[in-house]
Amino acid sequence: MNEELDYAEMLEIPVNTVNVVKKKSIFKRKKQPRQDDLKEQVVESVNERVGAYVISEDVSDPPKPEKPKLKSVLKNDKAGIVLMSEAILVGVIALAIFVTNIFLPNTVINTFLSSFSQTAAEEPVYSEFKLAPVVSELSDAEMVVSDAGVLSFTAEGSVYPICNGNVSKVYDNEGLYTVEIAHTSTFTSVVTGLSNVYSAVGTAVRSNIPVGYSDGQAEVRVSLYDNGTLLNCFTLSDEVPVWKS
Repeated sequence: MNEELDYAEMLEIPVNTVNVVKKKSIFKRKKQPRQDDLKEQVVESVNERVGAYVISEDVSDPPKPEKPKLKSVLKNDKAGIVLMSEAILVGVIALAIFVTNIFLPNTVINTFLSSFSQTAAEEPVYSEFKLAPVVSELSDAEMVVSDAGVLSFTAEGSVYPICNGNVSKVYDNEGLYTVEIAHTSTFTSVVTGLSNVYSAVGTAVRSNIPVGYSDGQAEVRVSLYDNGTLLNCFTLSDEVPVWKS
């Protein structure tokens, strides 16, 4: 019985019942209490000894999670609705712009939006370009500028662009080549009378790299245009083309 009591104390739990075994004695003793009474005494004794531990143990149910307050839920729902409404509105506007771009390209809204999208830098005017010699400085060609503003010479040697640009046209006329060079969307130069052309259409050219060659049998002419109008605003200074002041 002592072992059972010790084990109950180790577990620190209340005792409801124990088994009591009473050994018979060969000697006569005084009248002993009944076995049921003895069991109750043992249970009470054990419960008194471990009662402090049992009382201190938390046997209550764990706290239940609090439900979110109604105001907080409504606030979150309202924020979600606002965000969804904004997303739908943006989608509708994008769809409307897409449709009008296809079916109504000249509407006021498209004109308004295109004014913001056109952010390209303005092109320089032709007078802002620095003109360069069209023949090598070692060449003995005699160049002339006509009253109409056309530079011409007859000599063998390489021919250079008058300023940087891109080859926009190349065509053959009875064995002699003509090259048109675009310097801006409006400013162009045209070189005629070339025996050979070194650059294809779309090629970027520079004033220090030859664009063609003349065998000296035909007159080479260089003309400048702005919006298709022949320019007569440059002259020669020591065989170098310069803008008139």
